[in-house]
Amino acid sequence: MQYAMSALPGALGLVIALAAGAAVAQTMPGATVDSLLDLARANNPDYAAQRHDAAAAAERIGPAGALADPRLRIELQDVTMGGEQNPSLSPSRAGSTRYQIMQDLPWFGKRDLKRSIATQNADAAKAGAASAWQDIAARIKGAYAQSYYLFQNERLTQEILDLMSSLEKVAQARYASGLAAQQDVIRAQVELTTLSNELISLESDIRMNRVQLNMLLARPAYAPLAPPMQTLPQPVSARLDYALLEQRLRAGNPQLFAANAKLQAAELGRDLTLRNRYPDFTVGIAPVQSGRSVKNWELMVELNIPLQQSSRRSQEREAQSMLAAARSRKEATANQLLAELAGDLSGLEAARRVEHRVADSLIPQAQLTFNAALAGYENGKVDFATVLDAQRQIRMARQSRFKAQLDAAARLVEIERLLGETL
Repeated sequence: MQYAMSALPGALGLVIALAAGAAVAQTMPGATVDSLLDLARANNPDYAAQRHDAAAAAERIGPAGALADPRLRIELQDVTMGGEQNPSLSPSRAGSTRYQIMQDLPWFGKRDLKRSIATQNADAAKAGAASAWQDIAARIKGAYAQSYYLFQNERLTQEILDLMSSLEKVAQARYASGLAAQQDVIRAQVELTTLSNELISLESDIRMNRVQLNMLLARPAYAPLAPPMQTLPQPVSARLDYALLEQRLRAGNPQLFAANAKLQAAELGRDLTLRNRYPDFTVGIAPVQSGRSVKNWELMVELNIPLQQSSRRSQEREAQSMLAAARSRKEATANQLLAELAGDLSGLEAARRVEHRVADSLIPQAQLTFNAALAGYENGKVDFATVLDAQRQIRMARQSRFKAQLDAAARLVEIERLLGETL
């Protein structure tokens, strides 16, 4: 009882330390991919720049359809009053003063077209920001999947290292008893050294992966990240139908949306160019002051005469060519995206099949082979090289499964980037 009471403070301290460690792990980003995405959405400077560009483009809509500022012209006539006085700039001492207020008015419909063009350009900029975020999110998801693969591979290598340490002790015991050759001990020690070197390489890869993630999160390069808890979730096969994914790509891909907005802007630009065949107006009103009172009012209408037809025809052909280029560019973008979707979908299906085959067949078979080889070595029926080969087969099988999971995650990330949404 006294021992239990004396051990109580230590147990409580251990519980508190574990709770504190769990709290730190929960607040530190990196355990889940969502924690990384939330941080990048708030801090990534590239995405922030794209959002600011989109906001700037949206602010151009209002000015695009607004009238130009009116102009004021003041004309003083007969400032010497027929030579009876020195020149004067006072309106009341001039022969007459004309105050003319003028306003430029574009041809009917031009303002609406300019506003619509600015709206389409703003939509394209907004889609550009969405596309930039999809690229950043894809890089984060890919780096997270790579991080999960590296941590799992490191854990597997450590497990095999512990296993080889046990095998080395068995080999030493059998060598000491005269049941095995010294070569078995040397082979075990060589394998331990090889595994230790692999751990060093994996630790370096994990650090580089952390640097890449922190760069995307706008954090210091070596800022700590929580170990990844799980790989990216895979959707059910029913959601991977190509026809369904093609529809979702055409409806939600930001690049395709931006290309369509630029196509609409090109069509509106062509219509605006055609409207330039018609003149723009300037209207004005001018009160005329004589002495200290206004006695006359004048009205004015001015318009430009569109005589330079060859220049306008060239501008119209230019607008038509730009429209055709925008249409072709949209088709090329759609074709490229659909080809990437088909390739990524095929790669995802292949990776999932490999992962299932390895998990269901190769790993159990390798485990049985190793168990049989270890039992045979302990009984003196097989040599140590057979045990080492069986151990390597287990490690290669499990690494193959991790690699297939990584390939599947990378393909899924690309598919989600193309769709512009999460499956």
